[in-house]
Amino acid sequence: MVIALELLVLLVCIFIGARMSGIGLGVMGMIGLLILLFIFRLKPSDPPLEVMLIILSVVTAAAALQAAGGMDYLVNLAGKLLRSRPEQITILGPLVTYFFTLFAGTAHISYSIMPIIAEVAIKKKIRPERALSMSVTAAHMGITASPVSAASAALLTVLGASGVKLADILMVCIPATLFGVIVGVLFVLKRGKELSEDPEFLERMKDPVFAKSMEEGGSGGELKLKEGAIPSVIIFGIAVLLVVVLGSFPALLPSFGDMEGFAPNFAVNASGQVQMPSMIMMIMLASAGFIILFCKTTAAQVTKASLFASAGQATIAVFGVVWMSSTFMDNNYTVIKTSLGEMVTSYPWSFAVALFTLSILLFSQAATTKALMPLGLALGLPPAYLVGIFPAVNGHFFVPGYPTLLTAIQFDRTGTTRIGKYVLNHSFMLPGIVTTIASVLAGLLLQKILL
Repeated sequence: MVIALELLVLLVCIFIGARMSGIGLGVMGMIGLLILLFIFRLKPSDPPLEVMLIILSVVTAAAALQAAGGMDYLVNLAGKLLRSRPEQITILGPLVTYFFTLFAGTAHISYSIMPIIAEVAIKKKIRPERALSMSVTAAHMGITASPVSAASAALLTVLGASGVKLADILMVCIPATLFGVIVGVLFVLKRGKELSEDPEFLERMKDPVFAKSMEEGGSGGELKLKEGAIPSVIIFGIAVLLVVVLGSFPALLPSFGDMEGFAPNFAVNASGQVQMPSMIMMIMLASAGFIILFCKTTAAQVTKASLFASAGQATIAVFGVVWMSSTFMDNNYTVIKTSLGEMVTSYPWSFAVALFTLSILLFSQAATTKALMPLGLALGLPPAYLVGIFPAVNGHFFVPGYPTLLTAIQFDRTGTTRIGKYVLNHSFMLPGIVTTIASVLAGLLLQKILL
């Protein structure tokens, strides 16, 4: 009975926080944690410092890239590609968004690409919902394929002691999620009525002002780039490559185990080796420093970049909700393990469903990974299997409250990308489900072959 009340507190705080959006999950998570602490006398678990600091580090580096003009340079290249093949926007839009996210480690980078995707689709009279719904889905999938995302780092933290390396995660999750995105694109290729037959669009076209706006839009002209744009992309790219190399070959990481008086700490494990999450923080923040030093931007401009604000929101959200969730999990570990153990042993795929369900509530791949993956290990699931089902943490499209979904809806002037009458029948539901299932199935197959 007590555990049911504790769970109720957890779910109510998550529900209210999700409705608040922004930092809502974080602040409501702290309220829930205080209730669990003082009323139910639960011992607080360790705060999710690694995940928080990785989010701050990676997004700060991406904000430096944005401030130096590197983001504009990449978006300009993407725009040229998309406009050069407008008839293929439903295919190219999601793929470009996927690789942008994979490179940058944050889905917030997709905000700069979505207006181009919407504009190109409208100009070509292609239903924008198709390209936009899959572009949002592809951005989410890119998180679980990115070497510098907080979610991948969280999975590496959980499975690293079992011998899993970053290369293992990437060689399964990159092809698995890319396959899922391609399946999703094929699913939406002819989904919905053509614009010329869509009743809502035809109704809007009766307005002369709206009809004229359909013929207007971005010119796609040449963008004047900042001096440091290209160098900033190079620096950021080197940082990502360095993370991949060090995460794939742990022997290259500095080791201090032979030093006199050595003691492990937050950054160094018991064997004396620098831990990969800490190395990601160092490399990404250092890359931001190099961009500021050599790419004609300033620290003040970095903090004013739109991506920097998103880092603060994501960090607070993860901080509160993961700390509350992990406190509940740790204090009820035996009961949860006993109740789930038999089912997971008989039906291992059910743990993928659990990951997907929790990600719906937490709105974060990193938070879901940190909260539930350790339980998967404790239940006896092989580390390789957990890598294979990693894309299942992408369930936050289910309830249409995530910023990328809402932004895509705003950019579609035709009204084809929308939230349905019954809320859950929105434009992203079926593409998200199809893509996630395809990615998980591909991941399960690849982990058997490669790991």
